[in-house]
Amino acid sequence: MFENENKEYTEHLVTINRVAKVVKGGRRFGFAAIMIVGDSKGRVGYGTGKAKEVPEAVRKATENAKNKMVRIYLKENRTIYHDIVGRFGAGKVILRSAAPGTGIIAGGPMRSLFESLGIKDIVAKSTGSSNPHNMIKATFNALVESESPKSVASKRSKKINELNPKKDSLSQ
Repeated sequence: MFENENKEYTEHLVTINRVAKVVKGGRRFGFAAIMIVGDSKGRVGYGTGKAKEVPEAVRKATENAKNKMVRIYLKENRTIYHDIVGRFGAGKVILRSAAPGTGIIAGGPMRSLFESLGIKDIVAKSTGSSNPHNMIKATFNALVESESPKSVASKRSKKINELNPKKDSLSQ
């Protein structure tokens, strides 16, 4: 369970939000943070944390993100296998695989998520909510639903080369 402690992770702070609680004597301020943690090799997680001070909120969010890490299968360790749409609440994101050398074409929280994940080439568009919470959750929804050809082949009880027949065999 504690084997994750010695691995090297990249941490990206997505946003810090100052929140206020109105009490009898005035306002009490706290901070809410969103962190993305990844190993740049296909594992990534996001987390939230709230505290009275910023460093404590960031620490809590980082711990939360490390506990919620998921594995995403990447094509050639640089992009996703296929185009996919993810939704969460009012947030909607469209992720498209890209050719080598394209880079990360994405805005806001999605960019830091892809960098932490280790994706080098992707085109992403966020339509709908620009709220960082919804954008991250919609992106995670899309990435978790994406499948590698190996997993599709195993579900269909076929071999990988049977899934995508060559154009030569179709013309005969």
